[in-house]
Amino acid sequence: MSPVVEVAGICKRFGAQTAVSGLSFHAERGEIFGIVGPDGAGKSTLLRIISAILRPDEGMVRIDGVDAFRNPYRIKENLAYMPQRFGLYEDLTVEENLYFFGRLFGVSKKDAAVRLKTLYEFSRLEPFKNRLAGKLSGGMKQKLGLACSLVHSPGLILLDEPTNGVDPVSRREFWKILYDLMGGGVTIIVSTSYLDEAERCNRVALMYEGRFIRTGTPGEIKNGIGKKFMEIGTDNPRLGEIALKESAEFRSITLTGRNLRVFVDDPAAAEKSAHEILGAKGIAVLSVRNTLPTLEDCYMDIISTGGAG
Repeated sequence: MSPVVEVAGICKRFGAQTAVSGLSFHAERGEIFGIVGPDGAGKSTLLRIISAILRPDEGMVRIDGVDAFRNPYRIKENLAYMPQRFGLYEDLTVEENLYFFGRLFGVSKKDAAVRLKTLYEFSRLEPFKNRLAGKLSGGMKQKLGLACSLVHSPGLILLDEPTNGVDPVSRREFWKILYDLMGGGVTIIVSTSYLDEAERCNRVALMYEGRFIRTGTPGEIKNGIGKKFMEIGTDNPRLGEIALKESAEFRSITLTGRNLRVFVDDPAAAEKSAHEILGAKGIAVLSVRNTLPTLEDCYMDIISTGGAG
């Protein structure tokens, strides 16, 4: 079975600036593919290209086997794109917004009424259906935006940082909705700057300065670093970080609370060095343990050690 989305060699420049450079990937039916990176990495540009809103300077996009740029209207029948600032009408109620977007997608009022039952069920917005969209919380606005995108029952959803600025509880609820959709066979491509959200995706592409620096499952990316990971607890973590960074043995240190998290080649040798380096600075080592890295740890190591190229 062919992938739902095929992207090959996509490049886009804005004047002298290259927003995306040589990007290729595919997304299968019924999976969540995450595009993860900081602001300015090129995530939004890539999603706009996939949705055929923006035309690339080079490269190809196929959706369900259809060339996105030769047949843009054909692909949009089965596609939903939710930008960072979704265009909700704040002077319309929740239900009025849903019916309005249904009309835009060619859904009759009768069919929309049937679909609203499902949309209300997963979004839990029915108790607020008569509330003006402008009076909703940030998390509820995002769920309404997603519901409006789904009113025509698309098989592919493109979400551009949908949980940016949303509280943790609403973020968790939003991801539960995405899992439910994925379970129904919907393909989801989501961009995010939250590395913890990348852990929730089936596969991810870590993006930096317009390029993919790593792609694969979260587990594959972690294992691909090829180094051990350890956590060092000290009584002065800030000075401890500065001291350890003076040694080539300790690179890409992440400070978390009182702990220093770092990739090392040899845990036993690194533990001995840490005691010597920190002890010489009068900094006590409270604990040392081997642990598993997060995707955030991996991302920072790749960037700091020059592996982004």
